[in-house]
Amino acid sequence: MGFNQGELVSGHTRTLYCSGQTAMSADGAPQHDGDMAAQLALSLDNVEAVLGKAGMSLANLVRLNVYTTDVDLLFQHYGVLAARLGAAQVAPATTMLGVTRLAIPGQMVELEATAVE
Repeated sequence: MGFNQGELVSGHTRTLYCSGQTAMSADGAPQHDGDMAAQLALSLDNVEAVLGKAGMSLANLVRLNVYTTDVDLLFQHYGVLAARLGAAQVAPATTMLGVTRLAIPGQMVELEATAVE
């Protein structure tokens, strides 16, 4: 798609605003149709990849917006996200929103992150 995966703002601190990350392969193909746990894990992998390009990690997260087409199903697999954030010893301010659909058919979750260093 025609947008940056992240915008880095530098000054006294560096702030990275990440575009929404979904369960897409490196070549932009949707992955794990119908599998919330796998989509959540890959979406988080993709957030980590954007963070890594800026020299950051999950430990730098200060904000995480979670968009999902099925809030109840996401709650059943929320441990996937909680475990990864816990391992990074981070608890960013988080908002979860139920949405009718995401931009790519079959996608069930999208993560939008902000990180500061």
